[in-house]
Amino acid sequence: MMTGLAVGQVIASPSKTLTDAHFLFFAGLTGDNHPIHYDVEYAKTKTFGRPLAHGLLLAAMTAAGASPLSPLLDGFVFVEQGCRFLKPAFVGDTITPTLTVERIWVEGRRTCVRFVTRITNQRHEAVLEGFQVYSVKTQET
Repeated sequence: MMTGLAVGQVIASPSKTLTDAHFLFFAGLTGDNHPIHYDVEYAKTKTFGRPLAHGLLLAAMTAAGASPLSPLLDGFVFVEQGCRFLKPAFVGDTITPTLTVERIWVEGRRTCVRFVTRITNQRHEAVLEGFQVYSVKTQET
């Protein structure tokens, strides 16, 4: 395959400690300003008792372009993503995203790569699990 990847290969992205700034910047960028993500007093009255990370913020942190794979992604096209949120993430949590190459196949002139995505927290608990599919133009011979 022309991807430089192998089935079973695990790519760990750098860990990040979530801050208020992550939540506020994401809310500003997306317009998702629900108080559960930033209002401490509001969040105290809800199930988890403190502000929660936006689910899509966490999903975005699994992007291959934000991983050590970034230099290999020339010609990669992001085509599909899905995920499940298993546990909440809060300000102060340190999260580690990983991508595992699950499958590589050819469709016409394109090579497709499916990654299993996962985020764990500082307690090694899974916070998110899912998948991403990328398409790569296969070089012509």
